[in-house]
Parts: sequence; structure tokens; C-alpha cells
Amino acid sequence: MALTAVKGFNDILPDESGRWHYIEQTARRVFERNGFGEIRVPVMEKTELFCRSIGDATDIVEKEMYTFIDKGENSVTLRPEGTAGVMRAFIEHKMYAQDPVSKLYYLGPMFRYERPQKGRYRQFHQIGAELTGAHDPLADAQVLNMLVSFFNEIGLTEPSLQINSLGCPECRPAYRAALRSFLEERIAHLCEDCKRRFATNPLRTLDCKVPGCVEATAGAPSVLEHLCSGCDEHFTTVRRYLDLSQTRYDINSRMVRGLDYYTRTTFEMVTGLLGSQSAVAAGGRYDGLISQLGGPAIPGIGFAMGLERVALLLGGQEFCSFPDLFIATMGVGERDVAFRLMAGLLKSGVRVEMDYEGKSLKSQMRRADKLKSRYCVVIGENEVLSGKASFKRMADGFQADAALTVAGIQSLVGTSEQ
Repeated sequence: MALTAVKGFNDILPDESGRWHYIEQTARRVFERNGFGEIRVPVMEKTELFCRSIGDATDIVEKEMYTFIDKGENSVTLRPEGTAGVMRAFIEHKMYAQDPVSKLYYLGPMFRYERPQKGRYRQFHQIGAELTGAHDPLADAQVLNMLVSFFNEIGLTEPSLQINSLGCPECRPAYRAALRSFLEERIAHLCEDCKRRFATNPLRTLDCKVPGCVEATAGAPSVLEHLCSGCDEHFTTVRRYLDLSQTRYDINSRMVRGLDYYTRTTFEMVTGLLGSQSAVAAGGRYDGLISQLGGPAIPGIGFAMGLERVALLLGGQEFCSFPDLFIATMGVGERDVAFRLMAGLLKSGVRVEMDYEGKSLKSQMRRADKLKSRYCVVIGENEVLSGKASFKRMADGFQADAALTVAGIQSLVGTSEQ
């Protein structure tokens, strides 16, 4: 029986990994420009971390986590999201003592047992950022501007920013009561998941994509009408800062988050290009999470984006890297010259390929075409004797002579690092 990958766990092949590198490099550039530093945390944590942070009543904890008992009889879980682990490290290493405001970003795989679909898998990858230590709405606006800047710089203008406020522990109970009262008369029309959520987390019914639930929750009371004065002022100020920075956004009063720790500002980058699951990035403020996990009462705000879904939005763009030069040879003696040149050119930053199997010149030229090499040179006996050769630019057929030295070739073809 042929061995295949586990369902929902995908290989990222070289033709695709160039796209991933582009996304990751753009994220690093934009985030670090905004003062964020990279943190790397384990893919496995104690199960208790996610139960305490995400919430026992969430779908993630109830149905989706990869949890098992290890050989030490400890319950451990492959991380289903990134914020909890980053906050655990933030607390454990007392990073709050180094600077009152901390800016961190992360990249890596997450794991959830859910039905694989377009851009969503059981092992998926996220890029996220967390800013802690600032209550000021200005921090919210910077995080939102940074996220929008990432999509602009990566060349995607279609995802649009939607924002909302979920209130705080003081004003949200009144809204939950109003929403539950509204849903009581419509509970028969809700899906089984939403009927279960009705008692534990009624806000999640607003996020359900099942047609019956969408219809049943139409006209539901808005959370924005139930904000306390502090939350209302905070949300108003966030919008003012976004307006000052000319960042476009829409208010979506039905937007909720699937994790219990979110408060006040919530947001998503949404697109119509990936079906009903429209969010490619999402996040919000979580002012009580750090203290909930045993740390000091420090506020925070952050987001995560799905790398697979961002890659899908980049479509058929070409991100593979190609050789700067392909060296073809006429005989065995010339192969020694070619290999010595290739070794020197690689050390100097020129990406070079050559034939490894002693194939015919025609086969070598076909391989140069297949690899989409920028330049090609044929080295024969005459080229070795004269110490120079004619280099062909493959895109337009232009030819130029250059010395068969590292410096001579590098001056003609440049380097991949340029």
C-alpha cells in the first residue's frame, strides 16, 4: 500500500514554497518596521493553557484540539492558535519587566481537527502579531494600520478591513441577555451547534454561516447599542485614528470572535474570493487574557492571518527563483573548467546550474530552458583556450562576450541577491 500524507496535512513543494517565502519576508519587513520582534514558541503546550485562554465552551476546545496523554501522564495539546502560547512565554519569562510595551510576532504551524476545505487544513500555518501593555486606542490603530500595510505591500488590495467592538466584562453581559432574549423566540430555527451555543456563548450565533441561522438572527440587537461609555469612547477613538491615517474600513456590528478572551476592538480582513469563509486575517483586543493566565493585569491586542489563504489570494503569480546562469559543456575536460567556475560563482552569490550526467549539448540546452535560466553559456575547447565565451540572455537572445572568470561572469549576469 502506498504511503500518503495524513488527511488535512499538506506538503509544500518547491513551486509553492517561493510564494510562502514572499509572504513571510513581507510580513517580517512590515512588522519589524513597526517595532515588532519575532518570538518562537513550542508547537505543543499543556492542555490547560488552551482551556483557560480559549474557553471550555468554544468549538476549538470541545471538538478540534489535538490532545493526548504523553508518556509522563501529562495532557498536552498541539497548539490550535498562537496567542495563548505567546502570552504564556510573555508571562513565564517576565517580558513585561523589560519594557512596559511589548511588540511580538510569530510564524508557524497550528493544528485543528476540522473538515479540510479551501485554504483551511488540519495542519495550517499562521502569521500573527501581539502588542501588549497599551490601553490607548492608538495601539489598536497602529496594529490595524500594520495589518493593512502588509496586504498593500504584498500586492493584495481586495481584502478589506472590517471592525467592531465586543464591549467589556461590564457591558457585555447586558448585551448577551438582550441577544439571548431575541434568540429565544427563534431557537427552533437555529442549527444544532447554535442551539448549544445559545446557553454558553450566544454571540457565536451571529457568526454562523448556516442559512437558517443567518435568517433567524437577522434583526438581532447590535452590540454597538449596548456599549458602556468607556467602550463607546474607545471605539470612537480607534475610528478617529484610522480616519487620521486614511485607512479605509467598514463597521460590521455582527462580527464576533470564536475565542472567549476578546474584548472591545475586533477586526477582520475579508475577501469575496475564497467562498463563504471570507476572513483571511482576524484579531482583536484581549485586555483580561494575561491576568487570566496568571500574569499581571496587562492589556493586549493582536491578530493572526492564515498563510495558506493569503497564498491562494496571490493566485498564479510566479515566485520561483531561477538560475542566473546555466553552463553547458562540450566535453569531459570542459566540465572540469565549468565546475571550477560554478563553485566560484556560487560562493560570490551567482546562482548557477550545469549538467550532472554528461548529456548531449541539445539536452543541456533543453534543461537550461526548463529551469528558466537568465543566461546560458556553452564552454568548448575554443572557449577554454581563449579564456572567454559568448553568453546568451535567454529572454531576448542578446549575446555578449565575457571572460571565463568569476569576476568577468559576475559583471555580466549579476547575482540573485541583487
